[in-house]
Parts: sequence; C-alpha cells; structure tokens
Amino acid sequence: MDFELSEDQRALQAAAQAFAAAEMAPFSAIWDRESHFPVPTLRKAAGLGFAGLYLSEDLGGSGLSRLDAALIFESLAYGDVASTAYLTIHNMTSWLIDRFGDDALRRRYVPRLCTMELIASYCLTEPGAGSDAAALATTARRDGETYVLNGTKAFISGGGISDVYVVMARTGGAGSGGISAFVVEKGTPGLSFGALERKMGWNAQPTAQVHFDNVRVPLGQRIGGEGEGFRFAMMGLDGGRLNIAACSLGGGALALDTAQAYLAERRQFGRPLRDFQALQFKLADMATELEAARLMVRRAAAALDAGRPDATKLCAMAKRFATDAGFQIANEALQLHGGYGYLADYPLERIVRDLRVHQILEGTNEIMRVIIAREMFR
Repeated sequence: MDFELSEDQRALQAAAQAFAAAEMAPFSAIWDRESHFPVPTLRKAAGLGFAGLYLSEDLGGSGLSRLDAALIFESLAYGDVASTAYLTIHNMTSWLIDRFGDDALRRRYVPRLCTMELIASYCLTEPGAGSDAAALATTARRDGETYVLNGTKAFISGGGISDVYVVMARTGGAGSGGISAFVVEKGTPGLSFGALERKMGWNAQPTAQVHFDNVRVPLGQRIGGEGEGFRFAMMGLDGGRLNIAACSLGGGALALDTAQAYLAERRQFGRPLRDFQALQFKLADMATELEAARLMVRRAAAALDAGRPDATKLCAMAKRFATDAGFQIANEALQLHGGYGYLADYPLERIVRDLRVHQILEGTNEIMRVIIAREMFR
C-alpha cells in the first residue's frame, strides 16, 4: 500500500493546477455571473489531453488511469467547479463510445471528441425516470436499417450546445434488459431542445431537456448490442461518480484554503480569528473531512483501475462521502466568513451553489446508499 503519487502523476497534477490557475480561476466568477459556457477554454484543456483522459491512445486518447483522472479533475475544479464538472461528463460520454462502440463508430467520433471539436452529452435521465433510471420511457423502434427514437431526456448538461448525444432508449421490454445505447448527432431531423434551465449553480454550463420526435438513427449508431445500454450506462457512472467526487474535492479544497487565509487576516475582539480555539477546531474538522474524502476517492479509483469486484461499491461510497464532505466544507467556510461569505465578491457562495448538485447527480446520495447496501448483501 503506497500513498505516494508517482513522478508522472505529480507532473499531471502540476499541469492541471497550472492550467486551472491561468485559464480558469481568473474567469470563474465571470462565467458564473454571465452563465457563460467556456468552450474555448475547454478546448485548450483538450489540447493537454484532458478531454479524453482514459480513452484509448490509438485514436487520440490519453490512455490514463481513473486515478490519474481523479487527480486532474480535482486540480481543475480548484479553478472552476462547474466547467470542470462538464469536462468530466464529456470524458464519461466519450469513453462509452470508445469502450463499447464498434471500430467504425469509434473512428467516426473518438478523435474529434478527444480534441473537443465535438462536444458530448450523456442522456439517461427523463422527466419521469430519475433515480429509477431503468424505468425510462424513451423508445427506439427498429425500422429496417434505422431506429426511430421518441421521448424526452431531462437535466442534460450541454443540451442544445453539444454536438453528440449518447442516448439510452428502450428497444425491448420493461426493465434494464430492454435498454440500448445510441449516438445521436445534433442537427438530426426531429431532435430538438427545451429552454435552458435556470439553476442554483453550475451556471458555467448549459442544461436543457432533449426531445426526440421520430428521430431516425442509422443502425451503425447503436453502441454495442441491443439490450446492453443500461449495463454500459451503469459502468460509465462508476467512473462518473468518481469524477464528480473529485470535483467536490477541488471545490472543497478551495473553500478550505480561502477560509484558512481569512481566519489569518480577519481580526475581531482585538485578535486574529485564527486564535479562537472554536474556529481552529472547525477548520481542523474541515481539513480532516477533506483528507478522508480524498483517500476514499483515490482508493475507489485504484479499485476501478484494477477491475476489483467491489469497485462499484467503493465508487458509490466515495461519491456519497466526498460530495457530502465537499458541500459541508464549503458551507462551513462560508459561515466562517460571516456576511462576507454571502457576497459574490468572495468565491464561497459560488462554490456552495456549484457543489450542492453533486449530491444529486450521477445518482443521488440516497441511491449511493442503496447501491452500497445492495453490494454488501450480494
């Protein structure tokens, strides 16, 4: 058991930290205030290999491990949580095509996804199928050499902006075994989008419904075989949960560092806030929770890389713990700032807003508990 990062991992971490400091952190507040989706910045990140982190090297991917990816996403999220979170979704979606698509599908999309010439979205959730994802109602009816898709997807990051949508749709009977996965391109007749959602946070990425009205998709756009889509979706989410947990680490780390600096500078009752033991204890607890969360994320990532049978459980544990911890750390950091924490002049209120959704997406933290318990009783 070695807790030290390798030389290569430290280099990756340093590169991500440098990019975040130069290209993300100075603009994070502006992106949030103006609801700006920083596509040029994301494409710069792609130039460093960050858009295809664990995709195959033969088509332009970086071929890195899930642990490597967790280090990079934590570092990027320190600069901006919302845009980094979108980058994690793009990576997860692109991986599904690379991992499970046939050679023709991979060659059609993977090289351009790795450069972010094409931007990707993941379409599983529906207005009536959130936590119960296997109850999805979007259908894909076979008609000769095409499938005809009908239905609606909800809360889709990149909806209306992305070029490529990986869509889970029902080709068979009820339940998870009747679900297949498809690649649908923007501009396909019958594909349309709802209005951009007005959200509490994640303003630096667009969110909208995606509508399918007799959308015809060629047979070659199916990922894998019929009935395999739900299994692919869940495998993607194991990594997706790690990725979003890593983003919570980055946001939590920024909140903690901001609070520590504030306690050193701010004076009340004739002395710095850092001299008050009650506040020292609070900061100590925040640091401890962050370190525990970081260790859980890295252990789960190592388990996923190793193909361990308990990887799904460990990923759910890490996601539940790290996203809860990240939000709580940010909320405590805001409280330590008093009224200043509530002002947009400081990053705390933005971090709180951006991290809150991490406890909901990629499977709510209540569903993480369901997964953990289910795996315990297998």
